[in-house]
Formats: sequence, structure tokens, C-alpha cells
Amino acid sequence: MVDMVLSIPEILIRLGLAMLFGGVIGFEREYKNRPAGLRTHILVCMGACVIALIQVEIASSSLRDALNNPDLASVISSDQGRLIAQVVSGVGFLGAGTIIVTKRSVTGLTTAASLWAIAGLGIAIGMGFYGIAITSFVGIFIALTVVNQVIRVPATKKLEIQFIHREETKEFLTEYFEQNRIAIEDVNFDVDFIDDHRIYTNIYTIDLPNNLTYTEVIEELSIYKNITKLRLVSIQSS
Repeated sequence: MVDMVLSIPEILIRLGLAMLFGGVIGFEREYKNRPAGLRTHILVCMGACVIALIQVEIASSSLRDALNNPDLASVISSDQGRLIAQVVSGVGFLGAGTIIVTKRSVTGLTTAASLWAIAGLGIAIGMGFYGIAITSFVGIFIALTVVNQVIRVPATKKLEIQFIHREETKEFLTEYFEQNRIAIEDVNFDVDFIDDHRIYTNIYTIDLPNNLTYTEVIEELSIYKNITKLRLVSIQSS
């Protein structure tokens, strides 16, 4: 416990491991054409590792000073969580930059989460907690690659309907949903004026019965004369 000086080979091993683990996760993200790819994940993991190495050296230096100067031991202190806490909050801002929010979709959540997780991985490596680092790396990799293949979670879909003649069309839609036992969980309204005509847009979050598909709903609704546009909007997190 007394000898906490990091040797050059040990530093190289930790930084190399951070580069390897960050590179593997970054390759998976870049392969799927996500905002943060190979280099970003490597830099985040290695950067977090460097901060953790600095924190280890600070703690080591404080301990040596306390041992060499017993009279000052009571006033020498080192908070090993201080620098690490800044990494956690700092990566949060970086991850936020990968999240793209538009009127009808949200993307980049998984990539933001992977950056945050890879920073934690870098901290574990830099602190020398190899068991935690390796186990975490396996877990992160499985979460990004295998889980989605094994567990199929249906994406939340919203049905966007653009139409004219509000009252008549609203009555038709209400009747259609009731007849087909389609539950409306949420609806957003919008209206635009084009050449002095009102074009209404409703975005429905709906829950379909087991005997009905989104394709069938779109095909049946598209026949109605007042509906000018139909499309599905999926909420993505990758």
C-alpha cells in the first residue's frame, strides 16, 4: 500500500487497454454510422484514464508526504473522487452533443450513453481496477450488439395524419379508431395556412390491437378523400 508509484510499463498497459476498449466500442458505433465513432470513443476512454492516473499519482504523492512528514500527516489530504467527478459531469456535456432532437424524432441517446459508459470504463482502467474494467467492457459491448438481437422491443410509433376539412375528418378518424379498437395514448395538433387554406396535422401515439398492423391502418385511412398525407414516425435511441 505504501508503494503507489506507477511505473512506465503499468501506465502504458492502462493507456493501451483504454485505447483498445474505447476502440472496440467506437468501431461498433462508427459501423452503425452514429455521431460519435472510433476516434471519439478512444479519446474519451483514454482521457478518462489519464485523469484517473493523475488522481492516483496525487493520492500517492499525498501518502508519501504524510509518511515522510509524520507531523504534517493530519493536515495532508487527498480526495480521490474530485477529478473523477469532473470527468463524469464533463462527459455528460459531450454526450449531449450527440443527441439530436427534432419535432418528430429523438436520436443519439444510445451513443451519448456509450460515451458516458466508456468514460467510466476509462476511469476504472486508470485506477487499476482491471476486474471492473474488463467486466464492464463485456457488459457494454453486449448491450450495444447482442441485446437488441435477443430482446425485440417494439419502437414507439406515432401516426402523422395531414388533412383538410377539420370537423368532417376529425369525426371520421374518431369513428375509425373506435370501430377498430385503436387506443389513442397521445395526440399533438398543428395547423398551417397554404394559399388561404388550412392544412391540419395530427400526430397520434396509438396502441393497436393484435389483429391490426400499422400498414393496414395506413392503407385504410389513405382511401379517405380529406387525408392528404400519412406516415409513421419512430422514436429512435441509437
